[in-house]
Amino acid sequence: MKRILLLFLILGATCAAHAQDRAKWTSDMLEAKHKMLVEEVGMTPTQQEQFLPLYEAMENEIFQTNRNARTLAASVEKKKAPADSDYLQAAEALSNAKMREGEIEAKYFEKFAKILSKRQLFLLKQAENKFTRTMLQKRKN
Repeated sequence: MKRILLLFLILGATCAAHAQDRAKWTSDMLEAKHKMLVEEVGMTPTQQEQFLPLYEAMENEIFQTNRNARTLAASVEKKKAPADSDYLQAAEALSNAKMREGEIEAKYFEKFAKILSKRQLFLLKQAENKFTRTMLQKRKN
């Protein structure tokens, strides 16, 4: 899910303040995203109660996957003379992170399908895209 990675990159790039401020800002952004998803998808309170913890778990898994790949890539960048094997390992980690994102999304899609209607599943994807576009537009301005 490229959108989530992009969101977290934006989060990191736009918030150079203290770690506590960053955590608050991240929390506020995720809360706004979840609120938008709930509204756009038209979830009932029961659906929200079941869906949001799963969605947060999915976001966390994707974030960790990408963080691990970025950490490895950053370690290669910091080396004075990385070996070809270092470059290969980092490139594979970054590439595999994208594949892993898809696997994570597929796993959670099955869980979401037990909570949301087929229409709501479609609207969820639309809402995620809308949120990303909105964030990028705000960042641009």
